[in-house]
Amino acid sequence: MSGELRIVHVDDDLAVVDKPAGLVVHAAPSHSGTTLVDELGDLLGGGADPQRPGIVHRLDKGTSGLLVVARSDEAHAALQAQVQRREVERVYLALAGGRIASRTGTIDAPIGRASRQRHRMAVSGAAPRQARTHFEVIELLPGETYLEAKLETGRTHQIRAHFAAISHALVGDVTYGGEAKYGLERQFLHAHRLAFSHPMTHEPLTFESALPEDLEHALALARQG
Repeated sequence: MSGELRIVHVDDDLAVVDKPAGLVVHAAPSHSGTTLVDELGDLLGGGADPQRPGIVHRLDKGTSGLLVVARSDEAHAALQAQVQRREVERVYLALAGGRIASRTGTIDAPIGRASRQRHRMAVSGAAPRQARTHFEVIELLPGETYLEAKLETGRTHQIRAHFAAISHALVGDVTYGGEAKYGLERQFLHAHRLAFSHPMTHEPLTFESALPEDLEHALALARQG
C-alpha cells in the first residue's frame, strides 16, 4: 500500500476518506488481504451486503483519492440514489500517454467485460453498459497529456478503458496497454474532487485531494520529457 488511509470528514451519517493506492475497497474472491472496509470497521454502516457495509462507490486498487462512505441505511440509500441520478461530481487527475489534440472532449462508448481477458473491461465488451467520460486538458507535456477526467457514469475501470480505447492509455496502466515508466507501480489516476449533497441535511459538500507523492514525482519527470 502506498501512503496511509486518511479520514477527511466524518459526521453521524457519512465519512469521506482519501484512499491510498494499493488498498482494495472491499473483499472479493480474488483478494484476501486487508481492505478499506477492514480499515474503517465500525465507522461504516448501511446497505444490504455484509461484505461491503456503507460502500457507495468504489476506486480500483491502484487508484488513489476520495470516496464517500455511509454510516447508516438511510444515508447509504440516499447517497446511492444521488449516484444513480448522476448528481455526485467525481473528478480525477490522470496522465494519458501521447499528446491529445483536443483541449476538451467526451468519450461516449459503452463498456463491458472483455471476452478473452476477464479482469479487463472493454468498449463494446460483453453485456456493455452506457459509459460517458468528459475530459479537459490541463497541460500538454512532451510525450503525455496531463488532464482532468470527469465521470458522468461510473462503470468499472471506466476512465482506464476509455482512454485505452482512444489510444491514449494511462501512464503506468499496463493492464490497458499503458507504458510502465517514471517509476510508477500503478496507473496515474487520482480521484481529486468529490462533490455531493449531504444525504440528510442536503448541504452541498465539496472535497479535494492533492496528488500523492508518487504521482507528483512522475508528473515532474514527464514535464522534463
